[in-house]
Amino acid sequence: MDSSSTARFVFLSSLFLASAAFSAAHIADFDSYWQKRADEATNQARRSYDPDPVSLTRQFNHQVGQDLAKQKQKGRGLRGANRLLVGLCQATNPIDRCWRCRSNWADRRRQLAECAQGFGRRAGGGKAGELYVVTDASDSDVVDPKPGTLRFGVVQDRPLWIVFARDMVIRLAEELIVTSNKTIDGRGADVRIAGGAGLTLQFVHNVILHGLRIHDIKAGNGGMVRVSESHVGRRTRSDGDGISISGSSDIWIDHVSVANCMDGLIDAGQNSTAITVSNCHLTQHNDDAMLFGESESYSGDAITQITLAFNHFGAGLVRRLPRCRWGFCHIVSNDYAHRTMEDAVGGRKNPTILGYATESENGASSVESGSPELKQEFPSKENELIGNYVSRLTRFAGALDCVADQQC
Repeated sequence: MDSSSTARFVFLSSLFLASAAFSAAHIADFDSYWQKRADEATNQARRSYDPDPVSLTRQFNHQVGQDLAKQKQKGRGLRGANRLLVGLCQATNPIDRCWRCRSNWADRRRQLAECAQGFGRRAGGGKAGELYVVTDASDSDVVDPKPGTLRFGVVQDRPLWIVFARDMVIRLAEELIVTSNKTIDGRGADVRIAGGAGLTLQFVHNVILHGLRIHDIKAGNGGMVRVSESHVGRRTRSDGDGISISGSSDIWIDHVSVANCMDGLIDAGQNSTAITVSNCHLTQHNDDAMLFGESESYSGDAITQITLAFNHFGAGLVRRLPRCRWGFCHIVSNDYAHRTMEDAVGGRKNPTILGYATESENGASSVESGSPELKQEFPSKENELIGNYVSRLTRFAGALDCVADQQC
């Protein structure tokens, strides 16, 4: 933990600010369209906020512990045994066990929406919508995007499950404004968002990002950008985040690889909540990798609830893995073995940070503090089991090389 951190391992019985004010981040003209979208996002966040986050984290930890115990009883060699990986699909954590190692995954893509855990567990993405196939890797027109492009798909005002016809590198001319009820599913192709702007989830809900490789992201210059079928608005210069989540809820980011972004790799704030980041691989980023909370002065982010599970923080990272402000962060079984500083996880403005792992396994260090009553909520043997098998739980973090009709 940061020596200057005010983070504490204790439940913050805190506040939902029903009338919290949104700042118009990167929106040059905060017109009636954006006001309506912000109001809808506030109402959705209120519905998505979990009034008993400790109970949810306890259930998740228990599920992970039980899953590990079952695998241990079956004698599958939890500590290594690379021979077991030869020719076999290994789903090493409960999220992956929900869908991987099934050869028909490509015919049942939407089953993925049943697999989220943690605070973002309700994210269904585009499950209720049609399949939209990206056939064109270009991004030449951000005001009137061409049908077949990724940008055309994400601005549609209806649920869509977005997939890719082939391997492609997409260089975004400006930040990609994703609308609600979307899944961007990169399985079956090597899909890279690289060399341009990143993804923005602003005042939206119900989004799944899966199987993407996002790297070498730069700030967009801003200008007129289509943000939905019905609205084109002027944007200011973007920050250069790989994935920026703002005023959004019910978000699940899974098996995404993110590296070398101008600003953060994955940032969330401005009343965002009900988020899970799982099975991701983050690497090669000079400084601030993940920041949850808009600012130290914005108490509206006390509503923030985020689960980080089974992620691998790789080489070339420095700090903010993550840094949490105000809200509730559940950090379980993430691999920090390659960190270069002591403060892998940090916090400011009295967040609640729950994390369980052993320093010998994942390389992270922390200073324990907080409520003894909260500590008793989580059985020590179960926590020890979860912490001891971090390397196994995170073994397949990042975008996977999936092939149709084969186990992923």
